[in-house]
Amino acid sequence: MSGIEGKVVAITGAGSGIGEATALLLAERGGRVVLGARRSERLEALAARIVAAGGEAAWARTDVRRREDLSGLVDLARDRYGKLDVLVGNAGVGLISPLDDLRVEDWEEMIDVNLKGVLYGIAAALPVFREQGFGHFVNIVSTAGQRVVPLQSVYAGTKSAVSTISEGLRQEAGDSLRVTVVSPGFVRTDLAERMEPGVKARIVDQMDRIGLSPEAVARAIAFAIEQPDGVDVGDIVVRPTAQA
Repeated sequence: MSGIEGKVVAITGAGSGIGEATALLLAERGGRVVLGARRSERLEALAARIVAAGGEAAWARTDVRRREDLSGLVDLARDRYGKLDVLVGNAGVGLISPLDDLRVEDWEEMIDVNLKGVLYGIAAALPVFREQGFGHFVNIVSTAGQRVVPLQSVYAGTKSAVSTISEGLRQEAGDSLRVTVVSPGFVRTDLAERMEPGVKARIVDQMDRIGLSPEAVARAIAFAIEQPDGVDVGDIVVRPTAQA
């Protein structure tokens, strides 16, 4: 039996990219996935695909900028499956640009989605995990949270903050809750779609040349989740071999 079989896993940002790949892999290994993202049509199609393959899935439109949406996603997991084993905080935006451009609305959105969205997930799931006596937070960060480069100051700041908060959460969690940070490097996703055209072209070129598949990151997430009780995988960095 897989260490994932029977586990109930809620995933934010599940409509595409890493979130979608993670949902498919965990469901294939016997997990019950609860999908959250802003695009309902993507979630509905993904859930149908999982069920058609013999898996179990539920979904709810989830905007991680809204605390009540995260509470609703956790409630859906408990109502449908009676528990929540894992919350994967995957939703994120990467609206990178020079600070001189003063794209303040983009800065605010990255703070709201990348940072506050994770905090809202913690607020929703932590009391449930405490009540159950078990639970696992898996927060998707980025190698940008480890090494700041031009254009990524605010994006990197939000990711670094999530890493710091996750470590504090791990230290407070006690011996029954687990906390994992997964930091991908370049991955072929739609993260660049809303970037300024000049920046987007450079990022997409790097993704095309060296980017990992989302499935590679999903396997790292699955590795952390499938460990036996008492084994806490704290940090995983997954990047292309060619990435500097």
